[in-house]
Amino acid sequence: MSEYVAPLRDIQFVLKELAGLDQVAQLPGYEDATVDLVDAVLDEAAKFAEGVLSPLNIPGDREGAKWSANGSANGDGPGVTMPAGFKEAYALFAESGWTALQSDPEWGGQGLPKLVGAAVTEMWKSANHAFSLCPLLTGGAAEALSLCGSDTLKKTFLEKMTSGVWTGTMNLTEPQAGSDLSAIRSRAEPQADGSFRIFGQKIFITYGDHDMAENIVHLVLARTPTAPEGVKGISMFVVPKFLVNADGSLGARNDAWCVSIEHKLGIHASPTAVMAFGDHGGAVGYLVGEENRGLEYMFIMMNAARFGVGLEGVAACERAYQRARDYARDRIQCVETGVRGGPRVPIIRHPDVRRMLMSMRAHAEATRALAYVVGAAHDVATRHPDTATRRRNQAFVDLMIPVVKGWSTEVGIQVASTGIQVHGGMGFIEETGAAQYLRDARISAIYEGTTGIQANDLIGRKMAREGGATLNALIEEMRALDADLGQASGEHFAAIHRRFAAGVEALAEAGRWIVDTYGVDVRAASAGATPFLMLLGIVAGGWQMARAALIAQAKIDAGDTDPFYQDKIVTARFFADHILSQADGLADCITFGAPGVMALDEDRF
Repeated sequence: MSEYVAPLRDIQFVLKELAGLDQVAQLPGYEDATVDLVDAVLDEAAKFAEGVLSPLNIPGDREGAKWSANGSANGDGPGVTMPAGFKEAYALFAESGWTALQSDPEWGGQGLPKLVGAAVTEMWKSANHAFSLCPLLTGGAAEALSLCGSDTLKKTFLEKMTSGVWTGTMNLTEPQAGSDLSAIRSRAEPQADGSFRIFGQKIFITYGDHDMAENIVHLVLARTPTAPEGVKGISMFVVPKFLVNADGSLGARNDAWCVSIEHKLGIHASPTAVMAFGDHGGAVGYLVGEENRGLEYMFIMMNAARFGVGLEGVAACERAYQRARDYARDRIQCVETGVRGGPRVPIIRHPDVRRMLMSMRAHAEATRALAYVVGAAHDVATRHPDTATRRRNQAFVDLMIPVVKGWSTEVGIQVASTGIQVHGGMGFIEETGAAQYLRDARISAIYEGTTGIQANDLIGRKMAREGGATLNALIEEMRALDADLGQASGEHFAAIHRRFAAGVEALAEAGRWIVDTYGVDVRAASAGATPFLMLLGIVAGGWQMARAALIAQAKIDAGDTDPFYQDKIVTARFFADHILSQADGLADCITFGAPGVMALDEDRF
């Protein structure tokens, strides 16, 4: 049974050649992110992922996190005990500085770019999806506090969260609310000392309780007594598991309890908690920022989490591909296709197995490239000295975050399923490990907003609101690249050029239809929202694969004999022929498919 091996060669290629690590390292505050330093960080991250996290993945899945009414391992009342090895792995993770990688140096962080963090995060998620969720949520909570919290809250919580001594969560969903945050009922009652008492129940809280850290800092959405109805009346509060004394030490246990954890399809080692606040007099909470701006603040966490969840799709592709590839190399089955009476051969020799493996590989490389390029644009949008450059990059990031999250996670599910198919009947048996990747990947397209929610955000807030301006600018950039493809020689580039040109025009046609239709018939436009998100993902992935192929050919022309570059061209050709070729059909689905979605009355289903 194969273990995870970090794909450092492709990660380094994407960072340096596609995402522009050199340019990111020139941004103010990122000057220390030199190629040598980043390579060293990636090497150490790979060792940790391969040597510490990956070996815990299958045992953690089998044991799962455990909730007990009689007390957690910390002995602080009802709570969660993590699978064997997780507590020790987390302590080493924090001691090694991984929790501080992207954090503000003011609070003990290393301040490295989001681009570097994306590469490292992908490794954590491939090696151990369940483990990776804890630092993901902590990082988002710390960022929200850093940008919106008072000086007192920052001084109280950020240093410990940055160091990993304390972890963080986001508490949005309630049983009656689901994704409709306007239906939140949790309430916050003001106290004479400026604090609040929080009452309510939250569900689906990732790492809402565990025994790996001294304290858990919950960011909770609730309503004050004077709050208006709907989403405009939501405030955000810090509610720590343990109260913090004036000297920074831990004080009394707060009235915030994990009352159960969910029994889930996958990510069994990640505790998904039901949290009860205020059942014994009220949980002490502290207002973050201003009243009634909680949803705005929570979206800081949400956007960070959505990008991180998109990397889960990349990671699922890579991990499922590695296991399927290794199995296909070893599994002897049948004679080679088209050869009578020959010896039995590894199944990787069979054309359909090769097709499946190439699909898995191409999706892994395309989703990685797109995510890292968006991560680099985020760094530019945050740090570039020129205002116009920052705005242009932020518009690109805003447009693409729903795609990184939605397309990558849907693809991750698809690739994990294909991995089971490569294994054949053995893939359906838990002992081979292939099934876990599909079970774990399935949640990524749901949490932090389902694919449909991402798609509606894409066509509404990110496209229709600005008349498609950012999408059109992206399409023009793609057309410029296509002109370069047209000048490249060879069969592979002719195929890539043909498919990419058609994909870009399909995207442009569908984008115009979405923008034109949205203001006239929003329901019709929404019926095509998810197909449009998938179309944009496929064409944007093809854009990055085409860029990679041109760069690889330039390396070959310059005399580089590394087979990696020829392999990159072949994989880009496969993506064009087998994946980009779907673009025309998706465009037709978008522009002509609404009547088939909307025609039936609800009672006809």
